[in-house]
Amino acid sequence: MIHSLYSNWIEKREEYLCTRSTDRVVRPFEWGAEWLHGWPTNGHHHLNGQGELEYLKAANRLAIADSQQFFSYSTPSDFRLEGNRLLFQSAVDTPHEANNTVHGQWFPARKKDGSHPRRAVLVLPHWNSTANQHLALCHGLQRFGISALRLSLPYHDWRMPPELHRADYAVSSNIGRTLDATRQAVVDSRSCVDWLQQQGYDRVGILGTSLGSCYAFLASAHDERLKVNVFNHCSAFFADVVWTGLSTAHVRKSLEGVISLDDLRACWDAISPVHYLAKYGSLPKKPLFIYTLYDTTFLPEFSRYIVNEIGKHLPARKVKVLPCGHYTLGESPFKYLVGYHIVSHFLRNL
Repeated sequence: MIHSLYSNWIEKREEYLCTRSTDRVVRPFEWGAEWLHGWPTNGHHHLNGQGELEYLKAANRLAIADSQQFFSYSTPSDFRLEGNRLLFQSAVDTPHEANNTVHGQWFPARKKDGSHPRRAVLVLPHWNSTANQHLALCHGLQRFGISALRLSLPYHDWRMPPELHRADYAVSSNIGRTLDATRQAVVDSRSCVDWLQQQGYDRVGILGTSLGSCYAFLASAHDERLKVNVFNHCSAFFADVVWTGLSTAHVRKSLEGVISLDDLRACWDAISPVHYLAKYGSLPKKPLFIYTLYDTTFLPEFSRYIVNEIGKHLPARKVKVLPCGHYTLGESPFKYLVGYHIVSHFLRNL
């Protein structure tokens, strides 16, 4: 009885926190095949008369087959620190000028003697995060002697094109653009690690929340330097979260009736963590997976699945399951509990 009352309360709170945003836009479905033309794994693979669905599926297969090349990049040469803001040109070019400049908010830790510790964490926020979110966590890491660099995700805050008021281009019913935005997020993350190493940080971890968790997993699976990881919310398939999640119901409205879930999975396979579990498990990693019992965005069965699957490759992974939902994790008392688990994991392992 008590459990039922509690779960009902959490679920109602989740629905309220999700639906208080009334500016979601149902955008038209687009294959977005043109977004794939610059991919390093596409080579001479062009549309050439085949249907867009089959073209996208083939491009995903090629990307997975050589994912190291798919997520490859050239280290930016224009890193500059303006106050506490790291700026550089993304190694992935898009038609949106604002999105092509990467922004990172820098929180350097200092020892009592004024020197810098040699460990840092790259922080990847959630979808539609604003520039002032996740800063408390960065300050928390900083206070405990771990420098933090908060990355603005593609199409978010300072990187948002002027025609948007939400980060719709990061995850949307434009299949190709969503793929490219994810690839850009991974490349930008790895570029940030380059900068951190240039500053003398030889122990670098990564923390991703929600969409940022997907980006963080993909980056870490393709970058041995990211040895300590925290994945705050986790799922195996990109498409399943979009298809079933409460916060992406408006995206599903555009997808439904045009593409099936099975085809959507195949079109977003290259950005789904499930295809890189063996690659991730082959590297020296110390991960913490966090998920919630009442998540209506990353359904708990999706999180349990990837935690179990990664356990086949990396039995030493740590898992924390919290008695709240996706949105309520950001409220008291749960935000303090998850903050404790995150900071503790980095303090012990980084």
